[in-house]
Amino acid sequence: MRSQSETHSGVLNYFIVTMAYWAFTLTDGAIRMLVVLYFHQLGYSAMTIATLFLFYEFFGVITNLFGGWLGSRLGINLAMYLGMLIQIMALLMLTIDTDMLTVTYVMLAQALSGIAKDLNKMGAKSSLKLLVPDEARSHLFKWVAILTGSKNALKGVGFFLGGLLLSLYGFQQALYILATGLFLSLIITMFFLPSGLGKTTHKIRMKHIVSKSEEINWLSAGRLFLFSSRDVWFVVGLPVFLSTQLGWSHIDVGSFFALWVIGYGFIQTIAPKIVSRSHHHDGPDGKTASIWNAVLLLVVVLLTFYVWNGEYLELGLITGLTLFAIVFALNSSIHSFLILNYANREQVAMDVGFYYMANATGRLVGTILSGWAYQHWELVGCLTISAIFLGFSLLLSTKLPRQISNNKRY
Repeated sequence: MRSQSETHSGVLNYFIVTMAYWAFTLTDGAIRMLVVLYFHQLGYSAMTIATLFLFYEFFGVITNLFGGWLGSRLGINLAMYLGMLIQIMALLMLTIDTDMLTVTYVMLAQALSGIAKDLNKMGAKSSLKLLVPDEARSHLFKWVAILTGSKNALKGVGFFLGGLLLSLYGFQQALYILATGLFLSLIITMFFLPSGLGKTTHKIRMKHIVSKSEEINWLSAGRLFLFSSRDVWFVVGLPVFLSTQLGWSHIDVGSFFALWVIGYGFIQTIAPKIVSRSHHHDGPDGKTASIWNAVLLLVVVLLTFYVWNGEYLELGLITGLTLFAIVFALNSSIHSFLILNYANREQVAMDVGFYYMANATGRLVGTILSGWAYQHWELVGCLTISAIFLGFSLLLSTKLPRQISNNKRY
């Protein structure tokens, strides 16, 4: 059993990690909206805008693959510091003269941002496994839900912040404001967070970065298709559709995405209350994941048919996307709990890194297809591909254990 002082220290460290993660998330959401809206304003096509984020997602895959190894060897705190510092560099790279902002240059800046984002995510999520005792799995679900939900809510605020800063100060000045705020957060985090958090006591070799756990492999594959199903319409298709087809302004688009992600984050924070109504044990299992995945698939199928042939498109689209946010939030929270429950405490950063590598791969696939599908078939095409991906995710979820194991590994 942990002593009271150890528990207090663990909670304090978790709070510091969370604060740093929140600060980073604001800049991540803001820079995403800034780039989409600004380059669409400059006349870039949907496919070109999607290309700008190609390296962001690709290097997220690489970072998650090797970031877990780095966090295990050197400590989670160092990974977080590097992430924040790299994000500041990425923001400042985009402050050069507009004429010099070529597609390749912006892709390189987004590559740094992708590395930074996943270093921070890996660190924050991994810390939970270390701070919650093995015998308190029900508390683990709540802590995961709070961290993930609050992060996504703040990313929604970041979307709004990006649209607002672009409208008030312009592209370059907005980037300077974001970089300054994140730098102050980095200094505060380095001062308060102890060194060596999450550092392993045994040697971790590079060959260990690929998970040998069957349940983690199935869950990771399902996560890949789950997040592909969202980003295939979310990244480029929807903001461009709202701007060009429905005539929304930059602030309107930024505000909608902000409210959507904030609501999505709020649902994640209360996911344990919703899911626990049908589960009385220590937390959700593979059956839970399958049920909610099936519900999400139904939502997307109905939304696709409505966008294709429905009246009152604006109202119907907003209603459908709201339902998607609710059900997707529950799916994401269940997955986030399962990966920490399946992860080995002795190499939690490695297992979580591998899992979020699959997450980043899904985002990469969704990002590429978002611009391509919209350019060929508009929003209906994006949603159709989303439904197909959810079908694959549902099939993969049937391979997960139907009951939480009491194996000491967890």
